[in-house]
Amino acid sequence: MPKKRSGGGLSTTQQAAKFLGVSVLAGAVMAGIALPAAGALGLAAKGSVQGFDEIPANLKSPQLSQRTTILDSKGNQIAQVYSRDRTVVDLKDISPYMQKAIVAIEDSRYYQHGAIDLKGVLRALNKNAQSGGVAQGASTLTQQLVKNYFIEEAGDDPTKVAEATQQTLGRKVKELKYAIQLEEKLGKKKILENYLNITFFGEQAYGIEAASQRYFSKHAKDLNLQQSALLAGIVQSPSRYDPVNDEAEATKRRNVVLERMAQLGDISQAEADKAKEAPLGLHVTQPKNGCITAVKGAGFFCKYVENVFLNDPVFGKTSAERAKLWNQGGLTVRTTLDPQAQDSVQSSIKDHVYKSDSVAAAATLVEPGTGKILAMGQSKPYGYNKNETEYNFSVDRDYGGSNYGFPTGSTFKPFVAAAAIEGGTPATQEYSSPYKMNYPSPVQQCNGKQWVNTSGEEVENENESEVGPYQMKRAMAKSINTYFVQLISDIGLCPVVKMTDSLHVHQGDGSKLPETPSIALGAIGLSPLTMASAYAAFADRGMYCTPVAIESITQKVANEQKSLAVPKSTCSRAMSEKTADTINTLLRGVIDSGTGQQAGLDDRESAGKTGTTDSRKNAWFVGYTPNLAGAVWVGSAKQNIEMTNISIGGVYHSEVFGADTPGPIWKDAMTGALDGKPDESFNLVDIPDENDHGKGKGNGDGNGNNNGGNDTGGLIGGLIGGANDGGTDGGATPNPTFSFPDGFFQGNGNGGNNGNGGHRG
Repeated sequence: MPKKRSGGGLSTTQQAAKFLGVSVLAGAVMAGIALPAAGALGLAAKGSVQGFDEIPANLKSPQLSQRTTILDSKGNQIAQVYSRDRTVVDLKDISPYMQKAIVAIEDSRYYQHGAIDLKGVLRALNKNAQSGGVAQGASTLTQQLVKNYFIEEAGDDPTKVAEATQQTLGRKVKELKYAIQLEEKLGKKKILENYLNITFFGEQAYGIEAASQRYFSKHAKDLNLQQSALLAGIVQSPSRYDPVNDEAEATKRRNVVLERMAQLGDISQAEADKAKEAPLGLHVTQPKNGCITAVKGAGFFCKYVENVFLNDPVFGKTSAERAKLWNQGGLTVRTTLDPQAQDSVQSSIKDHVYKSDSVAAAATLVEPGTGKILAMGQSKPYGYNKNETEYNFSVDRDYGGSNYGFPTGSTFKPFVAAAAIEGGTPATQEYSSPYKMNYPSPVQQCNGKQWVNTSGEEVENENESEVGPYQMKRAMAKSINTYFVQLISDIGLCPVVKMTDSLHVHQGDGSKLPETPSIALGAIGLSPLTMASAYAAFADRGMYCTPVAIESITQKVANEQKSLAVPKSTCSRAMSEKTADTINTLLRGVIDSGTGQQAGLDDRESAGKTGTTDSRKNAWFVGYTPNLAGAVWVGSAKQNIEMTNISIGGVYHSEVFGADTPGPIWKDAMTGALDGKPDESFNLVDIPDENDHGKGKGNGDGNGNNNGGNDTGGLIGGLIGGANDGGTDGGATPNPTFSFPDGFFQGNGNGGNNGNGGHRG
């Protein structure tokens, strides 16, 4: 009677006998001999081993996970992303040396046996019995392929991976039955092709093409004899025989493969001996995975594309379905990113803001009429080191942005003007616009209720010299806060909310804008992408188009390319052409003679608006031509830096304004992006010059006092609203003794009853 090991369980001989029994069973089934269920033969152990006849009849070959390639609009590669680095190739695209080497070392009788090599099993049993352990395995390439199928299906789930690789009789029985099916269904060449594409070669390389690129920087079809032998040898133990980390051990293993090929007659002994003398000849290509490797500073855009994929139902009904499709890969994603525009944005940001600066800049360009995102960049590179960040300051929180976006200051005023004009208010509307005043009260809200200034909250203009009356054109050019507070009080909050809804203007966390008069001054946090897309509707004469980043997607399935549906931009009329033309005329005046003169383009018509928030924590310029819109933000992600007495991009600023920092970034970015593009004109309207009664004359330079409000209230940067004095940018940011990631603290701009916002740019 065989002896048991001291630790209990079966002895080596008993394990071998059990394994042989299963192999014989499988061989019998393959031969067509009818046998009772495996359980009747004692091969089922209380549910741990499924009856042989009960195993599902068909093994579905998994679609192998592959790398996904992200391209710009011209077809240039931006980045490659993958859960497993693999490129599936046909057998004809794999070196004959490689095919012979893997068969020689892993299954030398591959072409002589069926799914199970009984001769190999007996040889292994004898060898293992002599050694007293497991010195030699007996799995065929077909069985190994089945095992790899199980592993591939398990994905990155550690529990499923453990189940797929556990050394149990039940798993072995299932493996054997499916191996038989594959032999009958696929044939030897296809099995070999699938095996070489699925197996792991170490160094993050799955499949022979990825391995060939990783170790030798060449295609699998170009591998020579010694290179093929090296890669074939790695398969048995990728960590032990890793040539990058242990050249000596890898060389020994390579030479074992060469000798075995000579013994089998695949090569001559002389060829083997010569190849053994050759150096490994590694030419390693480091793994380049993920958006962190993106070119042209497009890492944030790359990650935005990934987040669009993972969030949009067009790619799957559930988040799990979308994630599975993305991780499965094999996708070629052609995006809307224009390389000329992206180069221009990155170059402009680099010229004006250093990555080591205490504040950051972000810019996004959008094409009016299509919603295509043509460029997206920022001053702090994508990464996890000092002066890098993984937060995309250009987009909403759900797409990788900061928690709430950033208060926009006076760049919000055109939305108020558009709402008023759309409702019939003339562009010549005049208000007293004093230097300082209480917020008018009451103000009508959409729900029929009224906002009431119960605390006597005040608003003031940038300079004491800015005293009305003003009409809309001059008030917009000079960014007069009290004018727009009076305007929103006059028309009510509901028309403004309806206008911003039609322009898809929402807070950075995705929530709707609050119905308080302070929104007129940009107290609410928005993203540059939201602002650029909204202003693009002005450029397109009132048509708003949802932003899109993906042009097309194809997926490689087997040897075919399959097209996937992608999100399309949806365009709708947000305002009449007359309203849009009027806003374009007003905002052209901002650049011609108002606060935005430093941002105006030299060679074509442009329009835009400056914005600065309380305590100089945010500065904006949002502008456009008829064929391109762009938004630039400069500030601190944590909203804890006041941009006074500060150096940005090597330039000292006593105070930062929307015109003098974001403005030049916008100007340079737009100039380069539009180079060689058509010079189009706005459809302007005639707005008579106002009779300003001799008051408020002079262009001004945008300097002045803070717009009321103190750095009070507001826990976690405005998560809890500020006090009744309005707070600053929706509440002050605490100064913790420990650090948080960029964007963790971010004001939501609700600041009690009236958060502040609008300095003149």
